[in-house]
Amino acid sequence: MGDHRLILPRIARSVIRRANVRHRLTVVLATLGDLVEDLVVSVHDPLNIGSDTRAVIGRRRGGSAANVAATAARLGHPTRFVGQVGADPIGGALVAELAATGVDVSCVRRSGRTGTIAVLVDATGERTMLTDRGASVELSDPERRWLDDVATLHVPLYSFAGGEIAATASTLIRWAHARTVAVSIDVSSVALIDELGVEAVRTLVDRLAPDVVFANAAEALALEIDASVSGAITIVKRGAASTLIHRPARRSVEVPVPRLDGVLDTTGAGDALAAGYLTAPWQDDPVGAVDDAHRAARSHLAQGAGRTVDRDRPPG
Repeated sequence: MGDHRLILPRIARSVIRRANVRHRLTVVLATLGDLVEDLVVSVHDPLNIGSDTRAVIGRRRGGSAANVAATAARLGHPTRFVGQVGADPIGGALVAELAATGVDVSCVRRSGRTGTIAVLVDATGERTMLTDRGASVELSDPERRWLDDVATLHVPLYSFAGGEIAATASTLIRWAHARTVAVSIDVSSVALIDELGVEAVRTLVDRLAPDVVFANAAEALALEIDASVSGAITIVKRGAASTLIHRPARRSVEVPVPRLDGVLDTTGAGDALAAGYLTAPWQDDPVGAVDDAHRAARSHLAQGAGRTVDRDRPPG
C-alpha cells in the first residue's frame, strides 16, 4: 500500500505544529478514540417515511474522545488526542480543526477513510446516531510515547466495539496503570451495551480497572448501576436532573444541574461534562469536580453543540 497521507497546506501544518509544541511539557489529559465527521440532521416534524421531510443539515467535527479533548483544551488544559483518521481531505480538515482548539495531535495516525456519524436530532433535542467509524477502528501498534507526561487517560467504551483499536485501547490502559496514570472510561452507548452484552461489559470494565466511570441515565439503567462500578468513582449523567456520584465505600451524592433553557441539540454535552470533570481536581474533590463539569457542559450548550467543518475550504 502506498503512502496516502494528505499534504496539508502550510497554514494547517503551522497550526498543528504550534499545538504539538505547546503540549510537550505536561499533558493533563489524553483521550483515545474516534475523530470523525458528524453529519447532523435536525428535524422539527415527524419523518415522512418514503417521502420528503424538511431538515437543517450541517457538518462538524465529532467523535466522543475528540470532543472531550477539544473541550478540555478550550478550558485551558494541556490535552492530547490519540486516534486514527483517513488519509483524505476531510481527515486533514478534522485534524487541523482539532489542533486549532489547542489539542496536541502529534499522536494522530493518517490512513484509510475518515468515518462519518449521521446524527438525527428531533424537535426535543433527542439524538439518534447512525455510525460509520471508518479509519477510527483501525488504530493499531500503540506507542508508549502516547502516555508521556499524561496524568489521566480517557477512553470511551466505543473503542472496544470492534476493530484493531480494541486491542490498542487495552494495551494503552495496561501501560497507564503501570505508569500510575489515572484511567477514565465512558460507557458510551446503550446500543453498545446491548451489542456486547451486559455481563460482558461488566467483566470488561472490571478488567480495565478504571479510576472513573461515566454513564448516562439510560446506560446506568441498562447496567443496573446504583453504586460504584469496579471500585471507581462513578458519575451518572442524567440530563437536566441532578448528576449522581457513586464513590467506593461512601454514600452517593446528587449534584444539582444549573438550568439552561432553549437547548435544541445536546450533542457533545456529555463529553463536555467529562472534560470538565477530568480537568478538575476530581481525586481530591469529586463533588466540586462535578460542579466544574456542569459549567463546562453548560458553556458547550450555550455556545452551540459543536463547530462546523468546511469541506470546501482547505484545512487551517
